Amino acid sequence: MPWRESDKVTERMKFMARLSDGERMTDLCKEFGISRQAGYKLRARYERDGACAMRDASRRPRSSPQRTLKTVMSEVLRLRKKRPTWGPKKLKARLHDLHPEGSWPAASTIGAMLKDEGLVKGRSRNRRSKATPTPLRNATAPNELWCMDYKGEFRLGNRQYCYPLTVTDQRSRFLLACEALEGTRTGPTQEAFLEVFREYGLPSAIRSDNGAPFASTGRMGLSKLAVWLMRLGIELERIVPGHPEQNGRHERMHLTLKQDTTRPAGNNFLQQQEKFDVFRQVFNEERPHEALSMKPPSSVYQVSERRLPEELEPLQYPLHDHTRPVAQNGSLHLIGVGHVYIGAALAGENIDLRQLEEGTWLVTFMDLDFGYLDTETRKIIDRPTTLN
Repeated sequence: MPWRESDKVTERMKFMARLSDGERMTDLCKEFGISRQAGYKLRARYERDGACAMRDASRRPRSSPQRTLKTVMSEVLRLRKKRPTWGPKKLKARLHDLHPEGSWPAASTIGAMLKDEGLVKGRSRNRRSKATPTPLRNATAPNELWCMDYKGEFRLGNRQYCYPLTVTDQRSRFLLACEALEGTRTGPTQEAFLEVFREYGLPSAIRSDNGAPFASTGRMGLSKLAVWLMRLGIELERIVPGHPEQNGRHERMHLTLKQDTTRPAGNNFLQQQEKFDVFRQVFNEERPHEALSMKPPSSVYQVSERRLPEELEPLQYPLHDHTRPVAQNGSLHLIGVGHVYIGAALAGENIDLRQLEEGTWLVTFMDLDFGYLDTETRKIIDRPTTLN
């Protein structure tokens, strides 16, 4: 219960006088209508501050957490601006050196402050390519199936790394390409394939592993290179991760390639490419192959009748509800829904949207149904299927 309203100061003085005369705390608190906790608190204030303690204490907090937080943030941001490459631990240590009297938050709290201010980028994860194995065929004629891969990188004489791109015809073992490249980027890989397609035509299918640039971590493992090959009418096959024997003929060629061209390696890319060109000529035209009745691959291989088109026409879906182009950022715009992210691999391509029911659309690229669009969340639910 509170103090009597007539005169709080007077009542408190009476309380303390009688308490000093030896009366019991319990009896006095009951008579004055206060709790024992309030009585003990009043005695402590009186012993500390004297008669002025009988007045009401200010309700203003002794410290302002909000003002303190703003001050801390100001100091953190000021130092971060001066030292933009410093992380939370270094910032805290330096602030403590500059202002040892201050109370600085934990490094994790400083990190959260920087993140809230947009001054910290999330650490990118090293994502592995999504495994998307497919059914595998066994070619019975040339150009039914080609196999592509990047043989393991190795150092040239000038200490640069070389990444050999290799392409073979599975039926004839004919080595269609062996290019010394500086990396596994999509652009140079596509340029190398253009040269192969111009000279030998197009295969029905191409087999690869699940690594870049043949696959990606996007939907169904589609990469920019994979989409381009599909647009050329080439079916894609992918082996099961960790099972190189599914591309065994190609891997055996790699062993011979390594023995004949990298021991020693060329001093530079030009010399290494000359080694690869000589190897191709010998491998294709001179080296007998037991699986070919001791004939060289060139005696079995024939150029494909399917030629590389001069240009690709935009995809059309005349029997479907909507055809929408995918923007360069990988999204498309659907009226009444907004922007929906599809995938960077499909940038520049037309896709089909077919309504299945209210709020649900089937998303199709070419003849590949790869997901269901929920218009409420604007998210695509992946549809389990294979590339072919």
